[in-house]
Amino acid sequence: MTDPTIAKSYAEALFALGERHHEHAAYTDAAETLARLLDGDPRIRAFLLSPRIEAAEKKAALGAALGARVPKRFLVYVYVVIDKRRQRLLPQILRAYRLLLDEHLGVVHAQVTLAREPDERLEEEIGAGLGRVLGKRVIPHIRVEPGILGGIIVRYADNIIDGSLRRRLLGLRSRMLDGGRMAVR
Repeated sequence: MTDPTIAKSYAEALFALGERHHEHAAYTDAAETLARLLDGDPRIRAFLLSPRIEAAEKKAALGAALGARVPKRFLVYVYVVIDKRRQRLLPQILRAYRLLLDEHLGVVHAQVTLAREPDERLEEEIGAGLGRVLGKRVIPHIRVEPGILGGIIVRYADNIIDGSLRRRLLGLRSRMLDGGRMAVR
């Protein structure tokens, strides 16, 4: 099995645990807390990933750091991940859990490419417009790419909507060249 497949399996187990105990909100907060801990200090990440440090020591440190801030079942779940020597996958597991939860809640994350930096109003309009089109709550993640010249490119799940000015101009150019060849024949 590949790492993404393993991470998804662990995320599905965490999702099922949250579902069974009706604790998705608490698990989401706990996952974000753990992710901030892992991302916030490279020494903590190195400590958890080191094969030289015993699992019991890692669990004790995490228990001290997170014990009062996360649900007990969530912490036990993380201990199991450590016992199975999969702690290096924790960031991937936490991202996969968030995606499963978003899917369950009908939330879509869309990568949106624009030619210029949007203001807050435009960003809200993009999210609302995509929400109407997709019939779900859409969280746009904006990226600026001046090379598209204008318009918008939206990527979500396995779909791409390319409404960029660059694509339109290339299409027009292609039709003009094809039309010119057809007229000569």
